[in-house]
Amino acid sequence: MEVWINKQSIPQYPLRYVMEATGVYHERLAYYLAGKGYAVSIVMPNKISNFFKTLEIKTITDKSMSFAIAMFGLEKKLDNWVQPKRVFRTLRQITREREQLIAERTMIKNQLHAEQSEAFPGEDTIRRMMDRIKMIGEQLKEILTEIRTAVAQDKHLKQTLATITTIPGVGLLTATVIIAETNGFELIRSKKQLTSYAGLDVREKESGSSVKGKPKISKRGNKHLRKAMHLPALAAIRHSERYKAIFVRIVSRNSVKMKATVAVQRKLLEMVYTIYKTNKPFEKDYLQQNAHISENS
Repeated sequence: MEVWINKQSIPQYPLRYVMEATGVYHERLAYYLAGKGYAVSIVMPNKISNFFKTLEIKTITDKSMSFAIAMFGLEKKLDNWVQPKRVFRTLRQITREREQLIAERTMIKNQLHAEQSEAFPGEDTIRRMMDRIKMIGEQLKEILTEIRTAVAQDKHLKQTLATITTIPGVGLLTATVIIAETNGFELIRSKKQLTSYAGLDVREKESGSSVKGKPKISKRGNKHLRKAMHLPALAAIRHSERYKAIFVRIVSRNSVKMKATVAVQRKLLEMVYTIYKTNKPFEKDYLQQNAHISENS
C-alpha cells in the first residue's frame, strides 16, 4: 500500500490519510499509519455522506465514495487523529463488553420467561438458562471491578469522573462510557459537534413548501453514547427540577414523551462536556443564581 501511495504522491506536498469511522474496522489501519508518523484524520460517516450529496455523482460505489472522501480531505481543514490514551482504550473495550453482556442477559431472560410460560416447560432447558444468567451476572461484577481499578489507577481521571458524577442521574458507569467513547473529548470543539458525534442532533426533512417531515434525531453517530444516556436521562427527569422542567415543557408542547426524553439526554451530555472542560461540579441552583444576579445588576 505504502509503495503504491508513494508512486501516486508528490514528495513536497504533505500527505494526509482520511478515513470514515466504520465501527472498529478502521482502527488497526489508523494505528499503523499514525505509528509510521503519517497525518491521519477520521471522519464520521454522516459528514462524508452529507458532503457526497453536494457532488454531482448519482451512483454510489466504493470508487465514488473513495473519491468523495479524498475530495473531503482536500477541501476541509481536518484535525489530526489522536491515539486514545491507554486507559481510555481499556475502558472503552470493557464498557462495550458490558453493554453486550447486558443485552445477552436480557435476551436469555426473555427466553426463560417464554419457556416457563409453556404448557410443558423443559426443566433442563430452564436450568441451563438460569446458569447462563448467573454466569453473566458474575462477569458483569468482574467488569465493574476492572472499571473501578482502571479509574483508581489514574488520579486525574478519578477526579474528573468524581466531578462529572455530581450531575443528577450520571453515575460512574455513564461518565466512564462518555469519556472512553470520546477519548476525553480530544477532538470535540463544541456542544454541537458532540451531539452530532453521538447522533443526538435533530434533522428536519423538508421538500419544497408542501412536504415537511417530523424532526428526528439523526442516530448517525456513536450508538454507545446514545445508549449510555438513556437511563441517566430518566433518573434526571425524576430527581432534578432542572431536567424535569425541560421534560415537562417539551411534553406540554407536543405530547411526545420520547422526544422530551431525548432532549434531556442531549442536555445531560452537553453538561458532561461543560463540566469536563471547566472542571467545576454541577450547581443545582445555577439557573436561579444567574437569574438573581441579572435582577440585581
